[in-house]
Amino acid sequence: MATTARTDGRVPGSAVPDAGGRTTVPRWTTHPLPGTAETTTPLPDDTVARLHRRAGELGVPLTAILLAAHAKVLAVLSGDPVVRSGLRPRARVTPQALEVVVSPGSWRDLVFAAARARTAALSAVPEARPAAPPEVVWEQADGQPPALRDDDGTVLAVAAESDNGTTTLRLRYRTDVMDADHAARIGGYHLAALERIATDPDAPHEGSTLVSAEEVRHQLDTLAGRRRALPDRRCHELFEERARTCPDTVAIVHGDRSWTYRELDVRANRLAHALLARGLRAEDVVAVVTGRGLGWAAAVLAVLKAGGAYLPVDPEWPAERMATTLTRAACTHVLTDPGSATHVDRALASLPGTHRLLVPDITDRPGDDRPGDDASPGVEVGPDQLAYVFFTSGSTGEPKGAMCEHAGFLNHLFAKIDDLHVGEDSVVAQTASQCFDISLWQLLAALTTGGRTLLVDRETVLDTDRFLATIAEEGVTVLQVVPSYLDVVLTTLARSPRALPDLRYVSVTGETLKSRLAERWFATGPGVPLVNAYGLTETSDDTNHEVMYEAPADGRVPLGRPVNNVRVHVVDDQLVPVPLGAPGAIVFSGVCVGRGYVNDAERTRLAYTTDPHDPGRRLFRSGDTGRWLPDGKLEFLGRGDTQVKIRGFRIEIGEIENTLPRVPGIRDGAVVVAGPENRARLTAFCTGPAATDQEYLRRGLEDLLPAYMVPDSFRCLESLPLTAAGKTDRKALTALAEGRAAAEDTCQPPRTPTERRLVAAWATALGTPAGRIGRQGNFFDLGGTSLSAVRLLVCLDRTVSLRDLTGHPTPADLAELMDARDDPATRLPQPPPPPGSPARTAQT
Repeated sequence: MATTARTDGRVPGSAVPDAGGRTTVPRWTTHPLPGTAETTTPLPDDTVARLHRRAGELGVPLTAILLAAHAKVLAVLSGDPVVRSGLRPRARVTPQALEVVVSPGSWRDLVFAAARARTAALSAVPEARPAAPPEVVWEQADGQPPALRDDDGTVLAVAAESDNGTTTLRLRYRTDVMDADHAARIGGYHLAALERIATDPDAPHEGSTLVSAEEVRHQLDTLAGRRRALPDRRCHELFEERARTCPDTVAIVHGDRSWTYRELDVRANRLAHALLARGLRAEDVVAVVTGRGLGWAAAVLAVLKAGGAYLPVDPEWPAERMATTLTRAACTHVLTDPGSATHVDRALASLPGTHRLLVPDITDRPGDDRPGDDASPGVEVGPDQLAYVFFTSGSTGEPKGAMCEHAGFLNHLFAKIDDLHVGEDSVVAQTASQCFDISLWQLLAALTTGGRTLLVDRETVLDTDRFLATIAEEGVTVLQVVPSYLDVVLTTLARSPRALPDLRYVSVTGETLKSRLAERWFATGPGVPLVNAYGLTETSDDTNHEVMYEAPADGRVPLGRPVNNVRVHVVDDQLVPVPLGAPGAIVFSGVCVGRGYVNDAERTRLAYTTDPHDPGRRLFRSGDTGRWLPDGKLEFLGRGDTQVKIRGFRIEIGEIENTLPRVPGIRDGAVVVAGPENRARLTAFCTGPAATDQEYLRRGLEDLLPAYMVPDSFRCLESLPLTAAGKTDRKALTALAEGRAAAEDTCQPPRTPTERRLVAAWATALGTPAGRIGRQGNFFDLGGTSLSAVRLLVCLDRTVSLRDLTGHPTPADLAELMDARDDPATRLPQPPPPPGSPARTAQT
């Protein structure tokens, strides 16, 4: 293959889709330069001869075969089986619209489809143009080189030329869109497709890859996470080493209580001995049903020390759900505390073989009661032994218990330790519910390195002023939250600036990080790096880190590179890597991949398999789609199940949502599909000062997206509704899009000024029109969650507490409480602050 370049200073055409959007050919250059270049791919003589014979056998012109290969290449590069291209019948004339549907079937079928599409394009009136300027054009060779015009959106022109018995593919491309290596690879894909047709036209075209062995090896090896040697230890053993070397160092803090490394180690040892005395065997599942306090930390370590598998269970779960979870996990032991025992006892009524132990009865007994139990039990735990089971939501509505091993768990801990620089001087904030997998690294990363873990209770997290004060006063250096909560934190910082002098890294995870939020962080945050973390419970938590020191210039936040020892592949349905830059399914291989779902063989079979490129390792299908970027980072495109088809076009909802905040004046956005299948429409919900102007939004998106991806309607919300996990509540948005009011029977109009103020605040926090909220509208029945409650308290300037809201969840009831407090004659005494609340205010 040969390449020549010409940088002519031409400004890129405005019709070219932005580099961040879905395109026909991937944008692949780290140094974009205005201009054009050429690359050539010679076709072997024997291949050309066989193609001529195939054309005769099939009764089609050779051009039809060339177009079939071209369509297959574009379908693979775009990830879309409906290929829309241009066909230029002669040099320097307007290209005709060419559409080929690359349906599953044989190469022969594809050749016939390309022949029909060519005939249709050539028979169209000369003035017929594609609906949008084609990115890629096929040239009917007539001795002229392929052309790129300055006034259209074409980025690649391909032609087949014959000269002195030699046939060559000539590709002319724009150098602001791709580099020479990428253009040469595209030529190679064409050659691979033509050789498949020449060799066996009756073979299924979807079963063979166009990617060269060299590129496959590059993706499998070079793009994998860096290799890092891990100690031959388990997490709890590293903690025990720290307990021996720095026994009197404070290990963990919760409110006004703290334990040193020795104190935490002794308590965990006592619990481990108690479990072993009651018959715990290797990999038996132990549920920990406690609040997130010091006892919880001791219980987690105890389960690992005893060789069991840790299963977190929320003590606030109903007894029925608790019993279902314990049964599915075949739980043998339960560690709980007096405050959670009532629900646990009801759950265990149907599980007579499960042992229950009260954590304080064991950890807080006198030290001379059973002195031998204060020492480590010394149970041998292997790297491939089961470490924990976390239940995650399933698409069928039934939770799945993901099982992960010690090796994957330890590898993830060291990824955090390495990339967030967790060490002896670190204070890691433990903020997540124990039922979310991120809670484990937040708890244990500092404890394995001699640092300190700060347990931040739920009440503090839900009061952002108090939360920020705690972060500042306790010297937190590492913090991880969901993007939705970071948005609330930035709102609080903008209203009440304060210094966070010890903070070194802030990480976000759990949902897509929008570029606009990253921009706000670097504009108003404390000036520390922002880390976008991506991963799944089934892959031992996070697999990719993108450490940012400034907001991305192109308006899209990548997932970053794989962390150490993790292999991430972007593949097709046959698990073969797709071309670099092309969209595909994200799958994982290596030490990070867990065992499967506990006692759920069918769902395990569907999601887990053996890595065909490394038969000794497991592979996990994530259900996410993504693509590689030229700098070796992974970009998230969306969930595989969020792809929809509107008016015949396949659309990725996540792509529109990522583009919405790039319209000036839009802070955030979400898109849902509403209406019956044959009349489905896209509705966008937007927040920000420009969200009320539908025409402005439509024009803004038309500059960034193809016309078929622009939503049919736009709705303005103060904020997007959130689920309990802090993610966008798509069910609520779909109900709004379809015109369903959420609790119409509660829409009695407010009667007093306070009620009117509260109804307005309800609307802002819930992202619901005020006209759909009445004085008897229960905040939580209307979709209120922990995070939306935080928004509500901020809207009300902290004049009420979370306790007030939960006790008086309707505007009528809460207004009565507020008015009584404002009346000196009936003013109620304020409840004391919860134990352990910060006694000082952070300095600005």
